[in-house]
Amino acid sequence: MGKPSRSFDALFNPLHALTVRLLSTKTSSASLQEFTSLCSGGRITQAYERFKSEIWSDPSLFSHLLQSCIKLGSLFGGEQVHSLVITSGCAYDKFISNHLLNLYSKLGNLKSSLVLFSQMPRRNIMSYNILINGYLQLGDLESAQKLFDEMSERNIATWNAMITGLTQFEYNEQALSLFREMYGLGFLPDEFTLGSVLRGCAGLRSLLAGQEVHACLMKCGFELNLVVGSSLAHMYMKSGSLSDGEKLIKSMPIRNVVAWNTLIAGKAQNGCSEEVLNQYNMMKMAGFRPDKITFVSVISACSELATLGQGQQIHAEVIKAGAGSVVAVVSSLISMYSRSGCLEDSVKTFLDREDADVVLWSAMIAAYGFHGRGEEAIELFHQMEELKMEANEVTFLSLLYACSHCGLKEKGTEYLDLMVEQYKLKPRIEHYTCVVDLLGRAGRLEEAEGMIRSMPVKADGIIWKTLLSACKLHKKAEMAKRISEEILKLDPLDAASYVLLSNIHASARNWPDVSEIRKAMRDRNVKKEPGISWLELKNLVHQFSMGDKSHPQYLEIDSYLKELMSEMKLHGYVPDIGSVLHDMDNEEKEYNLAHHSEKFAIAFALMNIPEGVPIRVMKNLRVCNDCHEAIKCISKIRNREIIVRDTSRFHHFKDGECSCGNYW
Repeated sequence: MGKPSRSFDALFNPLHALTVRLLSTKTSSASLQEFTSLCSGGRITQAYERFKSEIWSDPSLFSHLLQSCIKLGSLFGGEQVHSLVITSGCAYDKFISNHLLNLYSKLGNLKSSLVLFSQMPRRNIMSYNILINGYLQLGDLESAQKLFDEMSERNIATWNAMITGLTQFEYNEQALSLFREMYGLGFLPDEFTLGSVLRGCAGLRSLLAGQEVHACLMKCGFELNLVVGSSLAHMYMKSGSLSDGEKLIKSMPIRNVVAWNTLIAGKAQNGCSEEVLNQYNMMKMAGFRPDKITFVSVISACSELATLGQGQQIHAEVIKAGAGSVVAVVSSLISMYSRSGCLEDSVKTFLDREDADVVLWSAMIAAYGFHGRGEEAIELFHQMEELKMEANEVTFLSLLYACSHCGLKEKGTEYLDLMVEQYKLKPRIEHYTCVVDLLGRAGRLEEAEGMIRSMPVKADGIIWKTLLSACKLHKKAEMAKRISEEILKLDPLDAASYVLLSNIHASARNWPDVSEIRKAMRDRNVKKEPGISWLELKNLVHQFSMGDKSHPQYLEIDSYLKELMSEMKLHGYVPDIGSVLHDMDNEEKEYNLAHHSEKFAIAFALMNIPEGVPIRVMKNLRVCNDCHEAIKCISKIRNREIIVRDTSRFHHFKDGECSCGNYW
C-alpha cells in the first residue's frame, strides 16, 4: 500500500470517489475470524493482502483495519486505509466515517478530525462524542464544551465524556453540576458516570456531595458493583471518613485488587501508615498480587514511617513483580530512600532508571533538597535544561525547597522569576512559601510579609507560620503578634501559632505574656503536639517521647543516657538551658533537656546497633538547638554517623559536625 498522493480535500470530493460497491455477499464466519485475528495482532498488511477481495465486497471490514491502526498508534497506516476507503466508494458511509473520525481523534490529528467532521454528510451522536473525546485528549476543554453545548441530542456516552473531562482537569464542581443536570433530564448514570463524579467529589473532599451521589447510585442499583463500590469508598476516605470507606470495602461480597488498593491508598492518605503495611500483608495472604498502584501507596507509607528495612523488602517485591520501571513506583522509591536517610540509595535508584522522566528528576531534586544538598539539586536542574526536559510546577517546588533549606536566597528568587517568565508557569501557594522561608531566614521579614500580602493567591496558615518562625529566629516579638493574629483568623485552634508566639515571649523572658498565651490555649482546649522520636531496629519500630516510661528498656536507657551526658560535658558540651522555654530553675531545665525524645532514641540506638552502622532517628517536630549541639558531640565521642530527620530536613552528624551547617 503506497502513501496517498492526493490531498485530503481532493480525496473527499465526490468527483474523485467511486460508486459505492456494497455487494450482498458477506464474509464467511471463518474468514472473518481469521481476518479479525490478524488485525488484532497488528498484522495489518498481511490482513489486507490475504483478504483484499473480501474487503472490497464487504467494506465494513475496513473498521477492523482502522482499529488495528489505532492499536498500533500508526497514523500513516490509518491514512493508507483512509485512501482505500475513498477508492472503495465508502467515504460517505456513516459507520466507516465514524471509525475514521475515531482514528484521527485518538491519534491526535485533530486537524484531520475537524476536516472529516465538517465534510461528513450525515453525523450522529457518536460522531460528536468521538470529536469531544478528541478535544479532551488534547486538553482543549473549551472546544469540547462548545461542541457539547451545540448538540441537539445526547446519549449517556456524551454526558460521560464531558463529566470525565471536567474531573480530569479538576473542574470538579462543574462536573458535579453537570451530573445533576444529566440526572434531572432523566438520564440514568452508568458505572462510568458514577466513577467519574465520585472522583470529582473526592477531589472536592465534599462528603455531602459524595453522600448525594451515594444515594443516587443506590437508587440505580449499583451498590454491589465492584468498580462503583471502590470509587465510593475512595470518595469517603479522601473526604476524611476513613471508617465509612473501610466499611464499604469490607461489605463487598467479593474483594478484588482495585478494592484492596482503594483501602490501602485511603489509609495512606489519612496518615495510617502502620495500617497500610498491615493491609498490604493481608492482601498478599488473601492471594492477591500487588500491582503498581499498591506499591506506590505502600512505599509512601514506608517513607512516612522511615522504615528502611521494610522499604527494602518491598523494593525487592517491586522488582520481582516487574514494576521496577514504572515511573510512579521509581519516584516513590527515590522518596522512600531519601526520607529514610539513605540519600545514596535514592541516587542509585535514580541512576538505574530506564527512562528520563520529569517526575523522576523532580523527585531526585527534592531528595537532594531534603538532605541540604542544594548545589546538587541545582546542578540536576541544569542537566534537565541541557536535556531539553520541560520542568513543571513540581520541579520548581522541589528546587525552591532545596534553595530554602540551604540559604540560597538569591538563587531562590531567581528560580521563582524563571518559573514565571521563561516557563510560563503559575506559582502555587507552596512556591511562595519556600521564598518566604528564604527571605525570613535571611532577616528580610518585611519583604517576606510584603510578598504574602501582594501575591495573587490567597495566603494560608502554613505561609504565615513560616513567617512566624522567622520572627522567632530573629526575635521580632511585635511582628510575631501581628502575624499570629493572621493565623488565628484562619484557624483559631491552631496549636503551632500559640506555641511559636509563646516561645518568642519565653526567649525574651516575658513570662506574663507566656502565661497569658498558655491560659488562652487551656481555655480553648488547644493542645501542643508532643515531641516523638522513633527508629527501626530489626523490622520493629521503637518510639520515644518525653515522660513516657513504657519502653521495656527504659531504665537501662535512662542510666546509659546519664553516663553519656556526663561524658559529653567532659568534652565541652554545655546544656543550652535557653532552649527550655519554661519558667523553672536551671537544674530542672537541664533535666528537661536530657529527656528530649531524640536523645533517648539515640541512647537506645547506641546500646543496640552495632558499631559502624549508621543510626537513623526520625522526629515529628523540629530539632531544638540543644539537641542539635548534643548530637554533634555524641557523633564525635562515639565515632558514629547519626542521621536525624525532623519536620524541616535531614541532619547528617559526623565527627562533631552537621551537614546543615547550623542552618535549619
